Amino acid sequence: MTMRPHPHEFTLDTFLAQQDSKSLLRFVACGSVDHGKSTLIGRLLYEANLLFDDQLDALAAESRKFGTHGKNLDFSLLLDGLAAEREQKITIDVAYRFFSTERRKFIVADAPGHEQYTRNMATGASTADLALILVSAEAGLTRQTRRHSLIVSTLGVRRLVVAVNKMDVVGWSEQAFRAIESEFRSFAKAIDVDEVVGIPISARGGDNIVRRSPNMDWYRGPHLLEYLETVDIGTSPHRLPFRMPVQLVNRPTPDFRGYSGLITSGDVYVGMPVRILPSDQNSHVDRIVTFAGDIERAEAGQSVTVTLTDEIDASRGEVFAEVERPPIVTDRICARIVWLAKEALAPGRNYLVKIGTCSANASVEPSLHILDLDTRALKTADKLFINDIGQCVLRLDRPIAVDLYAESKETGSFILIDPESYDTVGMGFVQTVGRDESRFARWRRWLRFPTRTHSRLSRTGRSESHLRSIAKAISWRTTGSVDTFLVTLVITGSAVFAGSVAITEVMTKIILYYFHERVWSFIPWGKD
Repeated sequence: MTMRPHPHEFTLDTFLAQQDSKSLLRFVACGSVDHGKSTLIGRLLYEANLLFDDQLDALAAESRKFGTHGKNLDFSLLLDGLAAEREQKITIDVAYRFFSTERRKFIVADAPGHEQYTRNMATGASTADLALILVSAEAGLTRQTRRHSLIVSTLGVRRLVVAVNKMDVVGWSEQAFRAIESEFRSFAKAIDVDEVVGIPISARGGDNIVRRSPNMDWYRGPHLLEYLETVDIGTSPHRLPFRMPVQLVNRPTPDFRGYSGLITSGDVYVGMPVRILPSDQNSHVDRIVTFAGDIERAEAGQSVTVTLTDEIDASRGEVFAEVERPPIVTDRICARIVWLAKEALAPGRNYLVKIGTCSANASVEPSLHILDLDTRALKTADKLFINDIGQCVLRLDRPIAVDLYAESKETGSFILIDPESYDTVGMGFVQTVGRDESRFARWRRWLRFPTRTHSRLSRTGRSESHLRSIAKAISWRTTGSVDTFLVTLVITGSAVFAGSVAITEVMTKIILYYFHERVWSFIPWGKD
């Protein structure tokens, strides 16, 4: 006899089902050094009863050895895992921690506050939905606070929580909190954010972390965990246009040609029309293949292999996209840059640009600007130095498919790589593209290459081009209208009238002949 589990009995399947039903919030804790980021995250995990007994035992032992709070637990040690971090009492590398409550799942990135580790902070913020900005009530806003806020807003984070920490140091003063909150809101008006929420806390004492503090009864807003559990995390990647950068052309057998990659946004289904860029080819999805077998539909976050109904010549670096909402194809990008290398970014220098699975050579144009952290204004600059935030124009050696970062993080962000050392020297975000040049490039490709719509490539590799069709139409109608001119001249005796009739015929017949040629260029019948 098979025993059914009690409805309240814990099982792995039940636990996984519960986790799958919860939304996921990724957030980064950042701000100046010694403002209490690691202590806050550690206290949050402790107060929410999210630590196991062995973790608490280890924390007690580490606190006795490295702690700075006497006999009390030093919660910063939960995330400062490197020996150098514990010895110097600072955060150097980004520490990630997953935790879950009854209402939501979380991945928090504890970012370093030191200016020399700004590159690590930018890495931690690159996937965040929300930024938790720690500000010491005693020290107030610092230059590094502003830098971190600018970086997270540049990275597309639109919701900021300003946690004013160490309120116990200033005697739980509402005036001190309101002054910092007001100053930050004034600063935030010049950066692109949608929401700023201020919460007064004391990370060391646990005030306003997971429950309201009796020491600050003047504060009527949510405590920190309450806000994190209820905040709207914004647009789902499934609602964005379909994008799948091709990572691999999969050909296990001569009869199978698939294109493998990670779906970065949107959904795809069997039979869906897709556009392949920058080669500008169209086709339909024939199959969606996964390790577990074929599926009818796939969504953002899944790695799949897609086969097409047509024999398309696509390769790594191209992007499968929706026909109605394709990415931009350009060879000139205006980008916001966070510079990470000791050697400065200078106009004329050459770098490798990597966007998704696509790589291209790029040179920096002379128009270079740096963002002033105090005034938030762009100023002309000769170079960008380490930790600077600026703006530059990159000229690529070939057209690539990109999105604006405001519309798609995955296909709108890139890294700059030193071509000699292969070190990552910068991270960038597409703001605009060289539109005039893009139109010229599209016009040039329009004249050179045929538009292939759901047609198989011929064995010769080329078909009738637009330019050839236009040239044939002009030459045919020009010569064909000579007889019209002569006949009209004989009948009317007026050369002016005969010329007008002939020119009218040339213009109308050229248009008709051109479209006639374009229709026949899509018909494979009779071609070798």
